[in-house]
Amino acid sequence: MSANYLVRRFFSTLLVIILSSVIVFAITNVLPGDAASMVLGEHATPQDLIAVRERLGLDQNVVLRYVEWLGGALTGNFGESVAMQRPVWDVLSVAISRSLILAFSALLIVICIAIPLGVLAAARKGTAVDLVVSLFSYLGIALPEFVTASLFLTFLAGPSLGIFPAGGYASFSGDGVVDALRHLALPALSLTFILMAHISRLVRSEMIDALASDYVRTAVLKGLSRRQVLFKHALRNSLLPAVTIIALDIGYLLGGVLVVEEVFAYPGVGRLMIFAINNRDLPLIQSTAAVIAAGYAFANFGADIIYAWLDPRVQYD
Repeated sequence: MSANYLVRRFFSTLLVIILSSVIVFAITNVLPGDAASMVLGEHATPQDLIAVRERLGLDQNVVLRYVEWLGGALTGNFGESVAMQRPVWDVLSVAISRSLILAFSALLIVICIAIPLGVLAAARKGTAVDLVVSLFSYLGIALPEFVTASLFLTFLAGPSLGIFPAGGYASFSGDGVVDALRHLALPALSLTFILMAHISRLVRSEMIDALASDYVRTAVLKGLSRRQVLFKHALRNSLLPAVTIIALDIGYLLGGVLVVEEVFAYPGVGRLMIFAINNRDLPLIQSTAAVIAAGYAFANFGADIIYAWLDPRVQYD
C-alpha cells in the first residue's frame, strides 16, 4: 500500500464529506415551514420574525450562507442552537462522546461474539452447532432494533425483573463503572443483535469457502494443526469482507442509533437529531447530519486501510 494511495483516498474522503454537507445544507433549506416561525410561535410579530431571520442568516443568499457555515464548521464553529441558545458544538460534542461510547461498546460485543460464532459454525458445518448459529442469525435479521429494544425494555428493565435501568445515561467518571455499564448494557445489546447476525453469517460463509480452497488443503497436507489452519490461514482471508461491513457498521452505529437512543432515553447524537428536527433547529440539524456523514466517510477510509493490511496480495498504486 503506497503513500500515494493513502493520500488519494484521504482527499476523496474529504470530497465525499464536502458533497454530503452540500446535500444536507440544501435539504434543510427546502424543508417546509419557516424556522423563525417555529422558534417564536405563530403569534410572533413581523418585526420579531425579521430579527430572528437576520440572526439566523435566513435573509442571505443560500450559497453565501453555505460558504459561511462550511468555513465556520472547518474552524469548529457550527453556529448557535436556536432551541437551546447555546453553541452547537458545545451540545454536539457531548452527544458525540456519548454515542461513541455506545457505538464502540456495541462494536466490541459484535467482534467478540459474531466472529467466533461464524468460525464455529463453519468448523462444525452441518452439525447442530451450525444449525443453532444459523437460527440465531435468521432471528437477529428478522428483528429490527426497535423490536429488540422494546423486548429488552419490557422483560429486563420492567417491573417484573428490573435488572437494568429503563433508560438514561451514567458516566464512567461521575457515576462509576458498574452503573455506567448497567446503563449501556441494553442499548448496546439492542444495537448488536442484528449486527451480530449479519457478521456471523458473513464470516461463516467466507470461512466455508476458505476451508475448501487450495491453499488451506496445502496447509492441511503440510501437517498443520486444525487450529492453525482455521485461525492462521482461513480466518485471515475470511475477515476481508467482514472488515468492510464492520467499518460501515461504525458509521451506522453513529447515525443509526436514533431509534435505540429514543427508546432508552439515551442522550446521544440520534436523540439530539430528533430534538433538532422537532424544534426546527436548522444549525443543529445541519451539524448533526454532517457529523454522521463524516463518520460514514472516515469509517470507509479506515476499512480500506485495514483491508490492504490484511491482504498484502492486493496492489495499490
